[in-house]
Amino acid sequence: MSVKKRLITSALPYVNNIPHLGNLTQVLSADVFARYCRSAGYETMYVCGTDEYGTASETRALKEGVTPRELCDHYHRIHRDIYKWFNISFDYFGRTSTPNQTEIVQHIFRKVDENGYISEKEIEQLYCPTCKRFLADRFVEGKCPHCGSEGARGDQCDACGTLLDPTELIEPRCSVCGTTPVSKRTRHLYIDLPKALPLFKPWMEKKSQEGFWAKNAIQLTNSWVRDGLKERCITRDLKWGIPVPKEGYEDKVFYVWFDAPIGYISITSCATENWKYWWQDPDNTELFQFIGKDNIPFHTVIFPISLLATGEKWTMLHHMSSTEYLNYEGGKFSKSRGIGVFGNDVQETGIPADCWRFYMFYNRPENGDVNFSWKEFQQLINGELIGNLSNLVNRTLTFVSRFYDGKVPEGELDQDLVGEMKASEEKITALLERADERDALRAIFALSDVGNRAFQAGEPWKARKENPEKAASLLRTLCYLIRDLAIMIEPYIPSTSERILSFFSCGKKTWKDLSSFEGLDTIGNVSLLFEKLEDARIEELRNRYAGSQEERENKAEEKQSIKEEKKMNNEAVADETIAQQFARRVTLKVSRIVEVEKHPNGDILYILKLDCGEPELRTIVSSIVPYYTIDELKGHNIVLVSNLKPANFRGVKSYGMLLAASDPEAPEHTTCEVLFADEFEPGTVLELDGQGEVEKATTYIKPDHFFAMPITAVDGVITVDGKGIGFAGKHLTAKKYVNGPVG
Repeated sequence: MSVKKRLITSALPYVNNIPHLGNLTQVLSADVFARYCRSAGYETMYVCGTDEYGTASETRALKEGVTPRELCDHYHRIHRDIYKWFNISFDYFGRTSTPNQTEIVQHIFRKVDENGYISEKEIEQLYCPTCKRFLADRFVEGKCPHCGSEGARGDQCDACGTLLDPTELIEPRCSVCGTTPVSKRTRHLYIDLPKALPLFKPWMEKKSQEGFWAKNAIQLTNSWVRDGLKERCITRDLKWGIPVPKEGYEDKVFYVWFDAPIGYISITSCATENWKYWWQDPDNTELFQFIGKDNIPFHTVIFPISLLATGEKWTMLHHMSSTEYLNYEGGKFSKSRGIGVFGNDVQETGIPADCWRFYMFYNRPENGDVNFSWKEFQQLINGELIGNLSNLVNRTLTFVSRFYDGKVPEGELDQDLVGEMKASEEKITALLERADERDALRAIFALSDVGNRAFQAGEPWKARKENPEKAASLLRTLCYLIRDLAIMIEPYIPSTSERILSFFSCGKKTWKDLSSFEGLDTIGNVSLLFEKLEDARIEELRNRYAGSQEERENKAEEKQSIKEEKKMNNEAVADETIAQQFARRVTLKVSRIVEVEKHPNGDILYILKLDCGEPELRTIVSSIVPYYTIDELKGHNIVLVSNLKPANFRGVKSYGMLLAASDPEAPEHTTCEVLFADEFEPGTVLELDGQGEVEKATTYIKPDHFFAMPITAVDGVITVDGKGIGFAGKHLTAKKYVNGPVG
């Protein structure tokens, strides 16, 4: 057995959204292998982190009306918390938007450039005349030239997995504003993969065999070499990314798939100052990488060539574990489209993390795509996790506890059962050494089934009286079998492993304890490991998570809104006034304007960042560019309709609306006075005169419902139904349009 230390990585998840079960496959797979390696005595380092640079983050940030940094901070926390819930045992979970990443990426680029593997080209690139920018990768969408699917992005078609150049798309359009782009010439840097082929090919041929790469990794890598490696562009016209340290390219950043794999190195450098012990010690370190099949060429071609071309001594890929796709109910999981069961959804089901971990590994898509269905999920949990493993643990240990006073019976071991245990455990160990995680788990559960059949055939309820020695032998051996199962399931379902071992009060056990047959004395309190999943619960979950995340959110929001309206209607008295309705249904919150910027796709639109006295800044979009400069707005307090239903304005989501007065004599939308409220503190909720205690609505109010309760300026005082709006004796006022409508 190799005694080299083991460096383990899982594909860095894009930080622009919440991960779904398909995304989690790689993180969980690497976790199983890391847990096994630690238990087996290997010096192990498992690193991962969020992939934060590039068009995916920039386009998402634009859509949500936040900066890329704010977006990454937000989703990094979400990813971290989801992985914590799944009990992922990272040695370090980091991110790529760090100074370490910039330093290491720029160092590797300079070495590759010095060694002659970087070229410059002037190319035709798509340019959006509306947004006034070159459209890199996900800033452009269209029809795939290979499979004809709509919605292909400028870097890749999700439908067929083909890597694309934006200019290849049929009927391209800007993903931000929908404009048909034009072609313009610009210069970019390329990594010269063909020139590096003499370095790469011998390395690949040797390592793919020594490191027993997954079949799909070998096939795809060989096809890239067979079809002829091509120079690949490594720069992009973006703002959010690592600056290119080369004269003439100061306004460009590195393509995310040049810098992202280097993130494994920089994340390790954030974990330990001694990162070169792992990344520049190839003679004593084996690198195991866990990815999905769509990421194969970046890990088996581009990343290795980037390291080889430096001429430096790097720890290179040893084993590539690349899975196929996990699909959802006959269709594809899609993070960008919100299709499937996501990490936050899983937590809300009330089903323990170990159930999900078990299912993911039992059906790990190692040799072909696998389809997730709620029915099969139920069958596997009830049939294998409960009907097999939990059944063996419960029936054996409760029997010992009841009929042997909680003490593991003394006596000889059942040698036939011991022989099956040892043979199975050797097979399971060999499978895990090759990261064949699905087959190893199924072999573990096959051994559990052996235990169940041995219990049934041995009939200890009879043998206890008729042949006590035989009963004791069987039960003693089964106790050690259960302990060994607990050790071997620890990489897969760690909480369950810990619970089973706690029944023996024997503390933590590792791989070296397998087949030791000593150290078990008593059985403590035994409880059921899992709760059966009933048909009604599964059907409810299947219906709950049908459609996209956005559709589910809209449905839940609509349902809550209807419920709230019914509640308000039931509670309303027949003669309820407009003022009373307004007080209950509308929340007006004083908010300070912290940032102002022009909307990239709206000539009259500002994007405002507001301090509302909440933990995070609020984003709104307002059509007040013709009336106010940025300096006239920034730093002032305004009044926000805080619970107005969010709406998208040309790709940016607005979470509320500011109040403004207008001239009743002028044509509509030609005058505007923003109601500044500098006399109130940010976060103050304004009230109507004489309002008293009011139970506020907890849902958004629709615009048409809001405007059905008119707000007017009367002699400068802002009123609803004749009642002034203000707080603590001070009124909100208009200074210019003192009599007229407010909206």
